[in-house]
Amino acid sequence: MTAPMIGQDQAEIFRGTAVGSTSLRDPRSADGNDRRAIPAFVFGEELADLAERDERIVVLTADLARSNRANDFADRHPERFVSVGIAEKNMITIAAGMAACGHIPFAATFASFAALLGCEQIRTDCAYPRLPVRIVGHHSGMSMGFYGTSHHSLEDIGIMSSIADLTVVAVSDANHLRAVLRASLDHPGAMYIRLGRGRDPEVYPTIPEVTFGKANWLRRGDDATVVATGSMVAPAIAAAESLAAQGVSAGVVDMHTIVPLDVDAVLEAARRGAIVTVEEANRTGGMGTLVAQTLLEAGVTGVPFARHGVPDEHVPVGPPAALYASYGLDADGIAAQVRQVLG
Repeated sequence: MTAPMIGQDQAEIFRGTAVGSTSLRDPRSADGNDRRAIPAFVFGEELADLAERDERIVVLTADLARSNRANDFADRHPERFVSVGIAEKNMITIAAGMAACGHIPFAATFASFAALLGCEQIRTDCAYPRLPVRIVGHHSGMSMGFYGTSHHSLEDIGIMSSIADLTVVAVSDANHLRAVLRASLDHPGAMYIRLGRGRDPEVYPTIPEVTFGKANWLRRGDDATVVATGSMVAPAIAAAESLAAQGVSAGVVDMHTIVPLDVDAVLEAARRGAIVTVEEANRTGGMGTLVAQTLLEAGVTGVPFARHGVPDEHVPVGPPAALYASYGLDADGIAAQVRQVLG
């Protein structure tokens, strides 16, 4: 008997969600995270609520309304929603035109497409004229592990941080996303908002206060401080708890605003002890590089320091959780990095 022919629709295998004998399935990462303990993507829902009170809000996406939950906004405000199709560069330019007419547009697509494909449009059409466009790059880092290098967004922090007059923010969980969206409404100029998969472990049990340019101290330590951003805040907290059980006092800073960086928080961390920066991004030109520059320019010396992130290489295809473990971007890997820095 011949084996049945596998059809062309292999999307579940491609995403790593297929049930059965496929060797690609990783029990830790059927969808990047354990859905049972993780809040839903609230991007469209929150903006729909805000739009009830603010007529300036419009939402654009590039054929990804289901992936980023912009369809939650479209269901309630169809006249203020635009899906441009697979045309990310055009979407950003259209958003700039809307902003020039008095709207506050939120243009959302995969971070790899927003920051890499749309870099010129973000710089020239949004940041240069200081228009209030909010470019939302979701599924950042290597959270789309099975889609490979074309969909990994590891360079976006470095690229976006080099654009003048562009605020760069990384979101850590659902409540944080709500806070960032609310705070962004009256923030001047263009903004790049970096999201994970949208289904991220809880960091903030309630909606926090967000001031762009001011980091959030989640815990303070006497031996070391982990300066984390975005998706790395939750594992940084878990790492600090693990280290505490081993007698190491480690603090955690949520450096949610990468540009402008909170210089005071960096200097306080340096006074407290060693510093380890953690980001789901290429270390080259990333948040850790900005922290190192801040210390150097302030004349700080003698502080044990390490940048922890993805080395300067192309990440292979694989389940996200397995990739995080491979690169030490989980609680165990972060704790090991802190111990190494402390010697």
